[in-house]
Amino acid sequence: MHIDRVTPGCGCDSVLPPADMMSVADALDRALALVAPLADTLSLRLFDSFGRTVANTVHAAEAMPFFDNSAMDGFALRCDDLACLGALPIAGTVAAGESPRALPEGAALHIFTGAPLPQGADAVVMVECAVEKQGHVSFTTKPEVGDNIRHAGSDQAAGQELLVAGARIEAHHIGLLAANGIETVEVVRRPRIAVFSTGDELASGKRKLGQIPDANRPMLIALAQVAGADVDDLGILSDDLEATVAALKNLGAQYDLILTSGAVSMGGKDHIREALVAAGGDVQGWRVALKPGKPVMFGKLGGAAFTGLPGNPFAVHVGFHMYVLPQIARLLGAVPAPFAPVPAVAGFNWTRKAGRAEVFPVRLVRYDSTGMPVLERLGRSVSATLLPLGQADGLAIVPADCGEISTGAPLSWRPFCIIGEDP
Repeated sequence: MHIDRVTPGCGCDSVLPPADMMSVADALDRALALVAPLADTLSLRLFDSFGRTVANTVHAAEAMPFFDNSAMDGFALRCDDLACLGALPIAGTVAAGESPRALPEGAALHIFTGAPLPQGADAVVMVECAVEKQGHVSFTTKPEVGDNIRHAGSDQAAGQELLVAGARIEAHHIGLLAANGIETVEVVRRPRIAVFSTGDELASGKRKLGQIPDANRPMLIALAQVAGADVDDLGILSDDLEATVAALKNLGAQYDLILTSGAVSMGGKDHIREALVAAGGDVQGWRVALKPGKPVMFGKLGGAAFTGLPGNPFAVHVGFHMYVLPQIARLLGAVPAPFAPVPAVAGFNWTRKAGRAEVFPVRLVRYDSTGMPVLERLGRSVSATLLPLGQADGLAIVPADCGEISTGAPLSWRPFCIIGEDP
């Protein structure tokens, strides 16, 4: 299977990873190799299509504007008539929505913005430049042919590409399509995703002493929904191999992608890899040279891709944006975007251990004199806490060979405001 490599946009693989770990770029290739664009589509009313992914490129059936019309409130006239007469009689009014009418010889018509240009008129003079008196109108400026006229087809030609296949339909797209008279849109069905958390230490709602609330599952569900997927919450898997195998069986026929968090490392109760194989699946990649998020697993279970993320919440969040968001984009027929496409500069000094690329939460503090965003690093590189993430404006990444960052050094980052936009 040919895979179009999606560059991380960060130079994060500038050194070779340890022999037992994939590079970030290789991990992304593995993740994307597990999924293919969905063939199923459905036709939706335009009003119901917001946030969906368009299945086929949409073209304009007609040129726009549909007819010559006035760009201003004013008076439609023939410039030659005005050259012969000091003032023109007002022969009536043309309002928006009316059928086109002829302009009488030697007269002007009062016209409103968007109204069809009268047949024979070759200019519109705005009302601010007109003087009305006793049923006649004179003008304080001399009009030129073509003034204040929006000609048919001047905005777009018939056949103009309006929306490309794989684009996420946003509000401004709906406005454009509606303006072209389009009432239905063919969209890709939403990917079906199952989400598990793993671990006896996790609880939903009331918890026992020694347990903690499950943050990963609600976060993954929300992230996948924003990305355009239909998500089923399959709860928390216990730290039991047989129970995990039983939970995984038959899911491959129901879902396009299965997401788990936790139990993919090397602990005594990390059963996901073994359970996936026992349930009829296979592992196609494991362990990535990334901090946080080294223990990530990619595989297949029947017709479904399987992505096993780490258990620590920040590592889960990072893993979703690094691998799962591109997987969902490909399922929807879109081109997966780079992880950190926006250039920025560091507003901090930081010394770290080189060897793995590292993702960390950042806050935008200002723009420098060249217009570049200046970022503040948040947190202490602890993957179990979400507090710095909750205060962040986005995620930044440094390459594996980077051991020190100084103020003013270049960075690549992913602002949270681009999540969910044209994936």
